[in-house]
Amino acid sequence: MNIKYLLLALWVAILVACQTDNSETMIQKIKGINPPIAEKQDSLIEAHGNIRKDPFFWMRLTDEQKTAEHPDEQTRKTLAYLNAENDYTQKVLAHTEELQQQLYDEIVGRIKQSDESVPYFKNGYWYYTKYEEGKEYPIYCRKAKTLDNPEEIMLDANILAADHDYYNVAALHVSADNKMLAFAEDTVSRRIYTYRFKNLETGAYLNDVLTNASPGGAWANDNSTFFYTTKNKVSLLSEKIWRHALGNKQASDQMVYHEKDPAYYIGVYKSKSNDYIIIYNNSTIVSDYHILKADNPQGDFQQFTPREKKHEYSIQHYQDKWYIVTNWEATNFRLMETSLNATHKKNWKEVIAHRPNVLLSGIDVFTNHLVISERANALTKVRIRDQRTGEEHYLDFGEDAYVAYTSTNPEFNTHTLRYIYSSLTTPMSTIEYNMDDRTQVIKKQQEVVGGHNPEDYITKRLWASARDGVKIPVSIVYHKSTKPSTQTPLLQYAYGSYGSSTDPWFSSTRLSLLDRGFIFAIAHVRGGQEMGRQWYEDGKMFKKINTFNDFVDVSKYLIAEEYTSPEHLYAQGGSAGGLLMGAVVNMAPELYNGVIAAVPFVDVVSTMMDETIPLTTNEFDEWGNPKNKDSYDYMLSYSPYDQVKAQAYPNMLITTGLFDSQVQYWEPAKWIAKLRDHKTDDNILLMYTNMDAGHGGASGRFKRHKETALQYAFFMDLENISGRSLKD
Repeated sequence: MNIKYLLLALWVAILVACQTDNSETMIQKIKGINPPIAEKQDSLIEAHGNIRKDPFFWMRLTDEQKTAEHPDEQTRKTLAYLNAENDYTQKVLAHTEELQQQLYDEIVGRIKQSDESVPYFKNGYWYYTKYEEGKEYPIYCRKAKTLDNPEEIMLDANILAADHDYYNVAALHVSADNKMLAFAEDTVSRRIYTYRFKNLETGAYLNDVLTNASPGGAWANDNSTFFYTTKNKVSLLSEKIWRHALGNKQASDQMVYHEKDPAYYIGVYKSKSNDYIIIYNNSTIVSDYHILKADNPQGDFQQFTPREKKHEYSIQHYQDKWYIVTNWEATNFRLMETSLNATHKKNWKEVIAHRPNVLLSGIDVFTNHLVISERANALTKVRIRDQRTGEEHYLDFGEDAYVAYTSTNPEFNTHTLRYIYSSLTTPMSTIEYNMDDRTQVIKKQQEVVGGHNPEDYITKRLWASARDGVKIPVSIVYHKSTKPSTQTPLLQYAYGSYGSSTDPWFSSTRLSLLDRGFIFAIAHVRGGQEMGRQWYEDGKMFKKINTFNDFVDVSKYLIAEEYTSPEHLYAQGGSAGGLLMGAVVNMAPELYNGVIAAVPFVDVVSTMMDETIPLTTNEFDEWGNPKNKDSYDYMLSYSPYDQVKAQAYPNMLITTGLFDSQVQYWEPAKWIAKLRDHKTDDNILLMYTNMDAGHGGASGRFKRHKETALQYAFFMDLENISGRSLKD
């Protein structure tokens, strides 16, 4: 037999082996299992002369109601409904439990159990993070002067997490004398942190406890003054900066800044030079900074330049100057500089001019080099300028679709740049690059336990035409044995909001889909910044519909090019990407066989009208303020919850977390209830609520993948694929 046809026959046999022997569809398997039906209690919501009926508004609980020892009737009813949905999901997917366990074991099995990060040097110590076999959480370590010296464990999150269902430690800050550690911990998943302090010489924890905090803080150079941020207890917005003296109670702390405009996120950090404490204030379209010499912690913060109605910028201190990355008269940003005592905008001088096709994302400053991070043509780029000669060059990455960005570079006086590189086929790599002789060394590449050969996978960059003629970049990856066709399952993913770009990362988790014949595609829709700042501007506010249209048009392109078909096309997005999922299933449900919407922002109008909800007031410039009729009408036209209609919807799995502070659980809970009330099909509609977690799901590096396995099993079961992979 011709070898070509022998290989084809072998590939067909493998595909057949990947299918289950039972040809029943999921719908047939769950016959007789009835979904929960939510009670209706019409609430009337009036605005601009328009009255909306919300039959499921009653599901909304306060934090106090969720955690009350003796729950009231509304709480009991709401929690009973969420648990009923969980029970229904468990019953519907009961036949996939073996597959879920297999996927979980497979995903976790690729994670190197005992692992550690590449150490970086700062202020006399080498810092790194390690994981030990079987443990969920990181251990934070350091070694003095050289890596040959004994290891010092600063913090073991496994010990701290022992008594908590959820645990996250963030924002570790070591004092300038290397003796004190400040760290923030969240034990609820509500993103409300508590700062604690540890004496690194004695190992003792101090009595100082700072509650209701945001992660991120800064030590003054006296080693006893710590600046931190607290939240509004209702909206959870960061709003006040405090000065804390070690040994004092929080009640005696001094407030040094109060942001009264709820459109802003605020925080405090220390400059790379360690010379300044910096307060930042950022809304969607405005930046504002206040600075204080770190040697003068009792002094007053000074505003860097007056706040404007529309001006975004960032600052970096180096020796006798400040560098400023700014969009002042520069849509894609430009680089400026100014002297230490002349920080007003009128004194800034241009270093790198604005370029219409290149987004200047940020800079890293070194004694002899300036590293410029850019985005162009949907790719990240790293440009290096020798400040002694003015000579410039770009790093060459050699792939069509990849992501590269500068990593931890705390020292000025070095010729070595540390950066991260990855692609859809290349595991995450930490690389050190000599900016003088242009040589580089891979210090660490993410290990995929069991082996991974990038050459077993094919990655491409495609360009789909949107309905308005704009070309949308699409990054795809699939196993080399997978033949794109109308019978090939394809998972399309996107986010498309806040200017957050969805880069083509490697994912060892994703291999479980690729190795079972799935194609994975990232639609780089408008609303991110993949193609520059205008790409973001064209996917927000009154142009938000472009985000949804782009996703749908990419789907149509992939179908037309026969990468898949509507019977085998799947979609997934989370948070604002969950809003995207909600919009597209209302607009074009016929294109998708299955959709997963994770922690989806779907009740857009009601949420944005309620200024007590976290993230509302500081996102008016992202979505619009529905108190203005034009914004109200536009947002209402796409709000997934409001636009649910009597039509057939795809098979859907919706996930949420009871303690989510970013997208409140009641949005997806109301949405699924309304979908179930209106949809005209017999397709599967499921919701899973993590009753112990928030926006990011479960904590821990292994436990979180229980939900990943659930989601993958949902897609694979719709394809009637068993647990066997192409490698079996």
